[in-house]
Amino acid sequence: MKIVFDQGTPVPLRRHLAGHSVTTVHELGWSSLSNGILLDAAEQAGYELLITTDQNLRYQQSLTHRNLAILVLLSTSWPRISLRLDAIRTAVDQISAGDYREIPI
Repeated sequence: MKIVFDQGTPVPLRRHLAGHSVTTVHELGWSSLSNGILLDAAEQAGYELLITTDQNLRYQQSLTHRNLAILVLLSTSWPRISLRLDAIRTAVDQISAGDYREIPI
């Protein structure tokens, strides 16, 4: 799966998503894009999943009719996120186009 990490998503998570292609918005030069434009750019670039820590995304953007799946980690803390790697990997493996899921951390 082609995955893009949003700004607050800890980069070390990448190592734990073997078998997936992971890029960050920073690497793409998209750090300054607002949420709606970022979602559009990610879809147009063929990304299938956005992993973010932005808990307000679903309230700020209309997510209906999106092909991009969104996985929200409910913390930015890598030590806390690292304790939920199994749940994150399971969610990534099971998520479908247009899905929105949150992982309690």
